Amino acid sequence: MKMLYLKSLLVIAMVFTCSYGASGKEFAGERTSWHGFHRFDFLMNPATLSVSSFKPLAEEGTGASHQMEGAIRCVVVVPEKAAQGRPWSWRGRYFDHEPQVEIELLKRGFHICFVQSDEIRHWDAWYTFLTGTHNLSLKPGFVGMSGGGRNSFTWATSYPDRVSCIYADNPLITREALMKLDQLCERDIPLLHICGSLDPLTPNHTLPIESIYQRLGGRISVIIKDGAGHHPHSLRDPTLIADFMTRSLEAATPAPAFVGKGFTRSSFYRTTDRYFELPSEDLYVTMRGAEFEPTYDQFQFTPEGRSGTVDVIVPKAAAPGKPWVLRADPVPREAAVDFALLSRGFHIVRAPRPREPGVTLFEEWQALHDYLSDHDFSPKAVMECAGAAAREIYRWAIANPGKVSLVYGENPVLCPSLAKPQNLPDLSPLAKAGVPILHHCGSLDPWLKSQTGMVQKQYEALGGKITVIIKKGNGHYPLGPDDPQKVSKLITQAAEVPPSLDSSDRKDE
Repeated sequence: MKMLYLKSLLVIAMVFTCSYGASGKEFAGERTSWHGFHRFDFLMNPATLSVSSFKPLAEEGTGASHQMEGAIRCVVVVPEKAAQGRPWSWRGRYFDHEPQVEIELLKRGFHICFVQSDEIRHWDAWYTFLTGTHNLSLKPGFVGMSGGGRNSFTWATSYPDRVSCIYADNPLITREALMKLDQLCERDIPLLHICGSLDPLTPNHTLPIESIYQRLGGRISVIIKDGAGHHPHSLRDPTLIADFMTRSLEAATPAPAFVGKGFTRSSFYRTTDRYFELPSEDLYVTMRGAEFEPTYDQFQFTPEGRSGTVDVIVPKAAAPGKPWVLRADPVPREAAVDFALLSRGFHIVRAPRPREPGVTLFEEWQALHDYLSDHDFSPKAVMECAGAAAREIYRWAIANPGKVSLVYGENPVLCPSLAKPQNLPDLSPLAKAGVPILHHCGSLDPWLKSQTGMVQKQYEALGGKITVIIKKGNGHYPLGPDDPQKVSKLITQAAEVPPSLDSSDRKDE
């Protein structure tokens, strides 16, 4: 009889190990069912932070609504087979409310975890229990709905090295967490927000988060449900959200050799609104951000022996010869031509500004050109400028015509003041070197005649090749052409880059 009992225990242990994997100590206590998966409930002692198993009440169904006096409810739902790395999602409020995302994640091998508390020390203890005792991933993904979003951001900004992503749904955020978003951005933590256009929380919580995170170079994506309020949360079809959380587990691409060791990585993408019908949701939504646009790595670093920092936006695949664009100004997110050039394999480089009083801008730029050439970048750069940034770009190009493949300007301003007559720089070195010039201007730009008009007149008289594209009805802003692919094609031809991308790639731009 005793032998039979021992054999029975062995069989149970084998089934338990096969069901939940062999890594780490598995969950003890009575298991129940949650949407077809095994669920384990626990109580945390708020004073000692100890965790013990607990059998939920039958009348709760799949929820966790009953509050135990002097105890904190905690729940773990286990996948049939844990995915590699044992990923998990973490919710801090409203367990079982709109659970479709977590059900989908369970199917993908995620554990689903919950703690009913707003106190960070309880979250700390729950994290230690899950990662230390049960060997779950050190970087969970967060599901934060409404006040649960506030809890997610509070904990994540306190422990930014312990986060894989945050999916926030009509969330709140504290002022303290808002001021620490840079901690998440520095670690390239992606954010996804889903909000109702009529939810009063959106303008005071999600929109400030979005603005700050974009400006810091973080990856944030926003879906705004047109005509929806605070409820319902989530999406009926959870695929988009689950895909976002699954992708957050992917390792970052290695940094290119030219950035050295001391670099900062951020993301560069458009923030254009896209309005779509989602038939599965029976509504229209506005989508924008990194999940819905081509997204590129941007590196900031200081070349060895220099003082000024350089920003380089890296294409998915460099075109033959590693063509590159040199700008004097930061690259705005509405820079349509730069996005088109990135899709064609160009690197986009913001030139350094000297920080040492004895170093000139030209010395920094010359050192940068030599540094990138040593790392196999093309010996000839495309010089790009917008507005008054044209002054420095043209001055350097004129001084180094053999290192320039083309000068491209958007409503450029070359003269240093409003004084008349306008004394344009001498363009003859560029003309002699055969450097083409391309300007795109608004017909109502106040600088059109005195700047581009005079440049065109002088350059043609010198025998140089200049193309001017006029956008009728536009003033100085917005910058950029209606057809950036047309302009990028002209630049690509001047840089002598062979076509390497098919039409399907370019449609994204």
